[in-house]
Amino acid sequence: MLQNESDTFDIGGELTVHRLGYGAMRVTGEDIIGEPDDVEDAKHVLQSAVNLGIDFIDTADSYGPGVSERLIHDSLAPYPEDLVVATKGGLLRNRDGDWIPHGDPDYLRNAHLCSLDRLGVDSIDLYQYHRPDPDTDFEESVTALAELKDEGVIEHIGVSNVSVDQLETARDIVDIATVQNRFNLGHREDDDVLAACEDYDIGFIPWYPLAAGDLGDKREVLESVAADRDATEYQVMLAWLLHHSPVILPIPGTSDVEHLKQNVGATHLDLTDDEMARLDE
Repeated sequence: MLQNESDTFDIGGELTVHRLGYGAMRVTGEDIIGEPDDVEDAKHVLQSAVNLGIDFIDTADSYGPGVSERLIHDSLAPYPEDLVVATKGGLLRNRDGDWIPHGDPDYLRNAHLCSLDRLGVDSIDLYQYHRPDPDTDFEESVTALAELKDEGVIEHIGVSNVSVDQLETARDIVDIATVQNRFNLGHREDDDVLAACEDYDIGFIPWYPLAAGDLGDKREVLESVAADRDATEYQVMLAWLLHHSPVILPIPGTSDVEHLKQNVGATHLDLTDDEMARLDE
């Protein structure tokens, strides 16, 4: 179970969640396309996440596409009162599996409507613009989501894969509750975006939090800390994220219940100041 004393964060100042969530990208098929090989096993993973105390699940309409959202509904509805389900729109998938930004306002409105249907809800807790579209004015995309929030079918809005300037532009249009950018122990190019989120008390959701082993010069120190603490390297990476900033909300994804339990175990790993300094170097 999640550590009872685990830090929480108030998304948008209202939705209180534990700071370790679950990313539901991996409950789909190979290459994030189609249904998983074992649908019942995927449902079991989602149910196990909630049973372990996770109250924040992140997905997107492009995962599958549509598969992850449907599985979340089929596994967890009617949803526990304290469960926050976040999804995203603004990326298309072609037959080759490429991720293609598409931020046309009319498309976003339709994508949101489809997500409502697949998740089986009247309003989405947190709806995130998945990636800025170079062929669509960023302000128009965000404005479309702001209008949906005004209509009461989105509770809170997030943006993903943005720069500080884009975050500021979005904040001029509507309250931004979260930012989801790539960030992990070995990839910290968005430190400036994280700093802005800290200033504004915006949740920062690091995608690719476990880096898939791509750690560069951090590999040696990670192995050393993990060995000293009798922990997995993934647990140390998650613990580092949780200690690195109070606004970080890691959402590691897995299709394996045992890996899920190990990830939750990271909330019990209290890294020392010395260990943090070594990892931060």
